[in-house]
Amino acid sequence: MNRISSLLASAFIVLLPLSSAGAAIPDAATALFEAKTVAARDSALSTLEAAAAKDPASAYAAGAGEFFTALELLASGLHRHGFESPQSFMLPLMQLPVPPNPDPEPLTYEEFRAILVAFRDRLEKSAATLGSVPADADIGMVIDLTHVGIDLNEDGTIAPDESMAANMAALSRGSISQGDSAPALTFRFDRADGYWLQGYAEFLMAQADFWLAHDFKNTFDGSFHMLFPRARLPLQDILVPPPSEMGSNIFSSEWRIADFISMVHMINWPVVEPERRKAARQELLEMIRLSREDWKAIRAETDNDREWLPGPQQKGANPLTGLEVGEEQVQAWLATLTMAEDLLEGRALLPHFRITGKGINMKRFFDEPKPFDLVLSITGPGIAPYLETGRILTSEDFDQIQREFGGGGFLTFALWFN
Repeated sequence: MNRISSLLASAFIVLLPLSSAGAAIPDAATALFEAKTVAARDSALSTLEAAAAKDPASAYAAGAGEFFTALELLASGLHRHGFESPQSFMLPLMQLPVPPNPDPEPLTYEEFRAILVAFRDRLEKSAATLGSVPADADIGMVIDLTHVGIDLNEDGTIAPDESMAANMAALSRGSISQGDSAPALTFRFDRADGYWLQGYAEFLMAQADFWLAHDFKNTFDGSFHMLFPRARLPLQDILVPPPSEMGSNIFSSEWRIADFISMVHMINWPVVEPERRKAARQELLEMIRLSREDWKAIRAETDNDREWLPGPQQKGANPLTGLEVGEEQVQAWLATLTMAEDLLEGRALLPHFRITGKGINMKRFFDEPKPFDLVLSITGPGIAPYLETGRILTSEDFDQIQREFGGGGFLTFALWFN
């Protein structure tokens, strides 16, 4: 399951009347996650936000609600302008299964940046709300992931085909069924899962801040008609074919492949908001801290009740991922967090395939921002200003961790673990 579907799985939650353990669920939380209209959902969220300062359960539910409304802000903004979702790891912020829009509005570079700002700022609010929940709060919310969704097409309703289950099926290209053979989608979310979701908010904020730190108008003008083919972008009339020739997949036609190559070539972005690039590093460091808190809380649990992310002492695989966690995976993950933190703090250097004796100082990459050129960073010249001598991570460092996850299983575990 990819990173965004994993995000949706935690964000789109519906609360049953009473958890099997922990405090009673606030009425407004039930209303929030069972809402069938955006107006009802937003009203319930406002009630929870007002109660959050005094009630940990309300803060927990409000933080989750703010997280998925951030996703809704992004999805609805993309839908408004006729976005066509790419199947590309290059664009992780834009993999939401946005439905087609037959009559999209025109889109400008400034409007696209505004969509990213709104998305990022709502995530920040979610992270702050989830962070206000005390570490020892008695949270135990039984949640059915099939009963709630977000308004993807801006019609004011939350329809069955906009449910979390439907979104997950779309993101996994239909591999998740909602029929009799579908996996159970009821989990008991506890305090540890709040750290997990807060960490994902920080991760997505870092992505948004990295984009917003730069002026990517040249990329937008020259290639974003691939993503918004009917939004009146500058080269639409020249490079976008008629609808009958476009193809259903973002990379199913030669013209889309050509535009993707153009996009990569044009990622040469001047820095316009350097503080955002610095903030991205801090957000990634906060994600690492929260992941450690998450695993500390998981390993302290003594129950084994429909766990979203089970610890080694909680037997049974997650029905969505099919993964079961052992102590060796936890230890390897904690080592991964240390490695990532060392890179972000400049205590270790990132190797480059064509450079020996020096490595990339990632702390300086974020804190001393220079124009970001993707191709030149890959080939070497773009990262030359950040090269230093010091402790350079080796392939053996990475291989040792991957072996604990069964080699190719590391990425799947990493997307789930956060």
